[in-house]
Amino acid sequence: MALQLPLQLPWLEPQDPLPDPSSAWGPDTPAPGLLAAGGALDLAHLRAAYAQGCFPWFSAGQPILWWSPDPRMVLPVAEFRLHRSLRKTLQRFAATPGCEIRVDHAFGQVIRACANTPRAGQTGTWIVPEMVRAYERLHAAGDAHSVETWVDGKLVGGLYCVALGRAVFGESMFAHASDASKIALAALVCLCRRDGVALIDCQQNTAHLASLGAREIPRGDFLQHVAAARTLPPLRWHFEPAYWGELLAPFPTMAQSSAIASASASAAPLPTATVTLSRSHA
Repeated sequence: MALQLPLQLPWLEPQDPLPDPSSAWGPDTPAPGLLAAGGALDLAHLRAAYAQGCFPWFSAGQPILWWSPDPRMVLPVAEFRLHRSLRKTLQRFAATPGCEIRVDHAFGQVIRACANTPRAGQTGTWIVPEMVRAYERLHAAGDAHSVETWVDGKLVGGLYCVALGRAVFGESMFAHASDASKIALAALVCLCRRDGVALIDCQQNTAHLASLGAREIPRGDFLQHVAAARTLPPLRWHFEPAYWGELLAPFPTMAQSSAIASASASAAPLPTATVTLSRSHA
């Protein structure tokens, strides 16, 4: 019988680089995809991590943990599944005065809402204060972005992500109104389609993301995508209503928009929903 040696996890000092992603723990280990512990969450380390297809994920009381799952869950934006109900929701949203998508308007509010919104079946959050501060610094440096759903001047949902060139890495979403996070994700898909982004990284498999068209690909294929996409010019992080035409083709005319808005005004309000973009411990 083969000798079973204990698993070794590299411990990183703050100045140490991450190990090669191929050295992450495999599928038959207690934590598939776990790569290393320790290190730092400064700009240089976060940029280097995402450039290698790695990300931090840890809970309160734990050291920084770095992950590189294999396979990797991604959303090919050309394969985004616009279900009939979501199509109608987007049409109503696009046609209703006071409903708008904003980009990078309230990043701090978005990441804190992702951290603090209760999730069914989950206690606590991996978006601990240290992570919030780190990603706010990344946002200030232009490498993290928020896509936000606003209704009558109120932030009701959104998501945040990391972007290096045209490599886009989804982090988390929240919704304080029905479908508000799905609307933000659809807006991100429109931005990506408009600027030629092929994939949105979803990091780990969830049934919800699979229902929207996300699927797993080998880590090697994902790393090849990141290596090429991060060298391309960045997205234009700005949203115009006309961008809905990337999903809603043909985009509603003014007369159709008025009809949709009238119908939505008389519709009964829907219950609040909460959705997670990537990691299961969001």
